[in-house]
Amino acid sequence: MVKGKKKSNEPSGRKITLKMAKNALKVTVDGKRRLDLSNMAIATFPKCILKLCDVEELDLSRNLLKKIPDTIDKFVNLRSLDLHSNHLEQVPAAIGRLHNLYSLNLCNNHLTSAGLPHELGLLRNLRVLNLGMNRIDTLPPPVAALKELQELGLFNNLLTHLPKCIQNLPKLQRLNVKANPIPPAQSPEVDRIQRVGCLYLVREDCLCTDCLKRCKEEREKLDSRMSAASTLKKSIFAGLITPNSVAQENQAIWR
Repeated sequence: MVKGKKKSNEPSGRKITLKMAKNALKVTVDGKRRLDLSNMAIATFPKCILKLCDVEELDLSRNLLKKIPDTIDKFVNLRSLDLHSNHLEQVPAAIGRLHNLYSLNLCNNHLTSAGLPHELGLLRNLRVLNLGMNRIDTLPPPVAALKELQELGLFNNLLTHLPKCIQNLPKLQRLNVKANPIPPAQSPEVDRIQRVGCLYLVREDCLCTDCLKRCKEEREKLDSRMSAASTLKKSIFAGLITPNSVAQENQAIWR
């Protein structure tokens, strides 16, 4: 009796050859080398693209990937990594060695808090991090080390409170925590100091009557805004701008 072939445990999907990958290479408007393998039904990370590891942007979004190998750290020049809309359950610790990474999009995967490595905190140059549309209920504390982070997407997750590490991100400008089970009574405190480029101080007796009146009116408006909790609404935005340099100005929400 002839035995049938043993079924492979490898997920089915489209196989990417080096020739196909080279044909997917592009140069962005600002001169960066971009490898775009998005929406190609890829189920396994193509080993052949390691021969193109000098690219600055890598887009593997909208595929069937369940795992990213540790060899991702070979992409030492990588500034933008887009992995949104895959089946990822875990992020490899090796991602922490991508020290030039500026933008990381992990939106719309199957990530839980356990799947986020502490090595994320080693991405000291990271400006944009999108973790929206996953199954995350908290963030690893080392995220507080992302001192350059400006935009953080946590929308459509399982957060019941705002992670404390977020309070230690000095340059954070945009935060999206919409569609999380966070009780209204636990609304986070936010920094109400509005930073300006220049500040001029004058004595009241140096101002004319009209100018003094205007300054007092503006101060009353400012005090009113600070006491109202409206600043929190400004810190939560509808979506994060896309990380790649081609469509950065045109797309509001990562999907």
